[in-house]
Amino acid sequence: MEKYHFIGIKGAGMSALAQILHDSGHLVQGSDMDTEFFTQKPLEKRGIRMFPFGESEIEKSGMRVIASNAFMNDHPEIVQCERQGVPVERYHHFLGEWINRFTSIAVTGAHGKTSTTGMIAHTFSGLQPTSYLIGDGTGSGVLDSKYFVFESCEYRRHFLAYAPDYAIITNIDFDHPDYFSGIDDVTLAFQQMADRVKKHLIAYGDDPQVRQLKPRVPVLHYGFGEHNELRADNVRASLEGMTFDVHLHQSRLGTFTVSAYGRHSVLNALSVIGVAVLEDLNLDQVKNRLATFEGVKRRFSEKQLHGNIVIDDYAHHPTEISAMLDAVRSKYPGKKVVSVFQPHTYSRLEAFIDDFATSLSGSDEVFLTNIFGSAREQNGGVSIQSLIDKIPSSRHITEESIDQLSAYSDCVLLFMGAGDIQKYQARYEQV
Repeated sequence: MEKYHFIGIKGAGMSALAQILHDSGHLVQGSDMDTEFFTQKPLEKRGIRMFPFGESEIEKSGMRVIASNAFMNDHPEIVQCERQGVPVERYHHFLGEWINRFTSIAVTGAHGKTSTTGMIAHTFSGLQPTSYLIGDGTGSGVLDSKYFVFESCEYRRHFLAYAPDYAIITNIDFDHPDYFSGIDDVTLAFQQMADRVKKHLIAYGDDPQVRQLKPRVPVLHYGFGEHNELRADNVRASLEGMTFDVHLHQSRLGTFTVSAYGRHSVLNALSVIGVAVLEDLNLDQVKNRLATFEGVKRRFSEKQLHGNIVIDDYAHHPTEISAMLDAVRSKYPGKKVVSVFQPHTYSRLEAFIDDFATSLSGSDEVFLTNIFGSAREQNGGVSIQSLIDKIPSSRHITEESIDQLSAYSDCVLLFMGAGDIQKYQARYEQV
């Protein structure tokens, strides 16, 4: 048994990794801000101790310290460790070492990573001993696991710390404009990642950027187009989710249903089927597992409230908003869709403001909150009014004016964002 201390334990990836190490029989503790985050609930359930920053005791002998990538080297606890001669490992470097114990499956891409990771974790864990790390703060360490499924983030090229056996690439798109210079820089990063894969890539073949990659390992392309080796057709929505037929080369693999909505959910399921095919798993069992997938946290999380369907989703990029609206229209055709959106970071809004306006205009009506900044940027060259001016059907909303939403009935109220949009939904629930 080893002892671990996590600096920033409430981060989504950090929380999941702490759960994995705890489940694997290790002693885990951590520190973070006093603010309550949904990611701490599974830590509390496991009895993992959490301290406010500066109040934990980091033992010099025998304790490995893992630091969140959200904090720079000048963070007080990191500085304290350096003074005490305690080595500090970054999250992605530790994870890159940990995955070598298993047949590892990385899930990466600009969009859809968390949902796809959750889907493959659910599917594989019902067939073989599988540990997994999902970007919604969910982690599970299973003793004697054969597989390790994990979300692999491209931001600051952190995914270059990993050399997985398999990698799913859900898509390549320009995001994180505070780091990447443009789509060519993003594509280069994914090429560098692909060069580190050991066995096989499973990649979305209808994406022109993905098709530019020249990996060293074989590629199984999936999608809707006939040029893909693994493809879906006859896609239809039902009460059970999305149903579709699957073909591998010239062979029909059968009809599958995934209990999620939107064409992007079909693509996510295809990538899972692709890995299962490469690992020669029983596809009838895969089919049964996909049909029972219940989703991940903050991805199309819905409830009935005040006569409306209220959905919470992490969508924070124009492409993700469009995919979310497609999913809502698939499940609730004919219902009025009212979006409440919180832009996440000034740099992202400034870089994609026209795309945000276009994607959000797929709603019937739009409410926009103030911009949620980040630890790295608290202001920028754009305001929320800049986006409001580009969407005729939009209005500004605050926590104090949330009662505007009480005028709606028999609608879909869609709360989207990667910041603290949930506090707006919480206020609406109290109206």
